[in-house]
Amino acid sequence: MTGEPQVVVITGPTATGKTALGALLAKTIGGEVVSADSMQVYKYMDIGTAKPSAEERLGVPHHMLDVVLPQDDYSVARYVLDATQCVDDILSRNNLPIIVGGTGLYIDSLLSGRGFSARADAALRRELEEEYDNIGGEAMLRKLSVFDPDGAERLHSNDKKRIVRAFEAYMTTGKPISQHDKETKAIPPRYAALKIALSFSDRAELYSRIDRRVDGMLSLGFEREVRNLLEMGVPRGATSMQAIGYKEMVAVLTGESSLETSVEKIKMESRRYAKRQLTWLRRDPDVKWITWEDAPDIDGAAPVIANML
Repeated sequence: MTGEPQVVVITGPTATGKTALGALLAKTIGGEVVSADSMQVYKYMDIGTAKPSAEERLGVPHHMLDVVLPQDDYSVARYVLDATQCVDDILSRNNLPIIVGGTGLYIDSLLSGRGFSARADAALRRELEEEYDNIGGEAMLRKLSVFDPDGAERLHSNDKKRIVRAFEAYMTTGKPISQHDKETKAIPPRYAALKIALSFSDRAELYSRIDRRVDGMLSLGFEREVRNLLEMGVPRGATSMQAIGYKEMVAVLTGESSLETSVEKIKMESRRYAKRQLTWLRRDPDVKWITWEDAPDIDGAAPVIANML
């Protein structure tokens, strides 16, 4: 990191204490929290996303929560636009933005300021997805290699999402996505950041906390929350309903799965997600780690981070 940090990032896998530490740090130094959670942006999705309650926010302003209805699509491109406005507003008032969350792509994209195609076309994406389903991944990659051989070589034929994105990028910008990535990586970051990641020295402790969090979600009424979303008319195929926990609970409510089976699946998928989050973070040499031995020491960590500024 070069220069004084303009923002602080508190990140890490699920169930490591990010929310509590971010709020306390903001209260300690007079900052404001900007959420970087791809599912906490949705209204009415509180329990399953572990959205901080009013009490947990400690009177600190929290941004990028409850910004869109659950039946609406929300993308990293929209997040970067919306969150950048929040961060710039906080900086203009001489306060410190504290970006808190575990969605690595959202955080990296916000900090870098790298652009995404604003011309994304839902109809085009559906058309490309249907073509993928009809002709298969191998054939799609052969077509992709005509105008983006580098991108096609890096993608697996089963990676439908990224193959479709590569086609969409070229058809909306006229540039291969590999060229777009090279160009944007050369751009200096939008924000200088002090990046803090939380974890546990014992992976078993992290997994145990994740399991307990899932049990806690159920006791808080997670099943009722998902039922309410369905009764509101939120489609099962909506982006919001693909979040870990929600799609499994929908299967319970529609009689496709037992509660016991779905709860175990939620725990397993949450542990897998935590592992992916750790892998994502470890590739960044600028991240400073706080590793808990057992329970998170939120009160002890906040002044340590404040002293780094």
